Amino acid sequence: MSPVRVLLRTLAMAGVSAVLVAPASVVQAAPSASELTQQINQKSAELEKKVEAYNRLNEEIKKNKADAAVLNTKIGPLQQQVEQARTQVGQLAATAYMTGGLSTAGALLETSSPDQLATNLGTLDQLARDRKQKVSGFSRSQQQLLAEKAQLDTTLAQQNAQAKELDAGKKKIQGDLDKLNAMRKAAYGKAHTSSGKYTGTVPAVSGKAGTAVRYAYNAIGTPYVWAADGPNGYDCSGLTMAAWRAAGKSLPHNAAMQWDTVSHIGRGSLQPGDLVFYSGLGHVALYVGGGKVIHAPQTGEDVKLASVDMMTPYGYGRVR
Repeated sequence: MSPVRVLLRTLAMAGVSAVLVAPASVVQAAPSASELTQQINQKSAELEKKVEAYNRLNEEIKKNKADAAVLNTKIGPLQQQVEQARTQVGQLAATAYMTGGLSTAGALLETSSPDQLATNLGTLDQLARDRKQKVSGFSRSQQQLLAEKAQLDTTLAQQNAQAKELDAGKKKIQGDLDKLNAMRKAAYGKAHTSSGKYTGTVPAVSGKAGTAVRYAYNAIGTPYVWAADGPNGYDCSGLTMAAWRAAGKSLPHNAAMQWDTVSHIGRGSLQPGDLVFYSGLGHVALYVGGGKVIHAPQTGEDVKLASVDMMTPYGYGRVR
């Protein structure tokens, strides 16, 4: 008899009725508004890292494509020069063989003086060396360029594959955000919070920095759009890139790469137009003076004005 049956029989003999009670199911409370916000911010931070990694790959791919184009423009003319040099050498060899005019014997027979003999032999030897050196030099250069282009093609293929992987990762996180935004809509009545266009006074800032600052103020109220650099949407590095592009300065579309491009400064040296970096170089904003920055925050929000200490700054940089 099983232990359970023995136990039940013992209880029955003792006059104790056994009642088996199923454990109560645990009811989980719906997440609070603050918990929802925390989840959304966490997913947004994950998404921003993916976006910035995607942006970095795109910047590297653009650079490699440009390098490949430069190599292609060099390879064509170089190949023509190589073929021309080979043709010249072939013609030289054929002439020497058929006419003897440039052969050693011809140089000896068609000499009127010892000085002329030395001249003829020297010319023949120099022509041969020149042609050989040119062909050898051109061939080495061509092989080097072709090898570099092959390497670039391999790199581009790898980076394009990585970009697809990042895009797939982004879609997964975006799917999670869509679910969270639906929960936020149920809690707050809307999934997107808009700050609206800026209607205050734009600070007067001179020079190129002033152009960048005015651009950023005009972008307030524009939605966050991943991997976008305006004018209808921005991500964080896309906004700072676009603002300084309007001022005639080129920045890469990636926060960490922008950090590598700017001059690093201390907090006490901050001026309007400088960049403020956050989240281990995962986020960047444009300083506009008065302890304020303008930035593209996250999915579901618009470009907005915020305190420079909205997060703990990683560092500060000035566009050169």
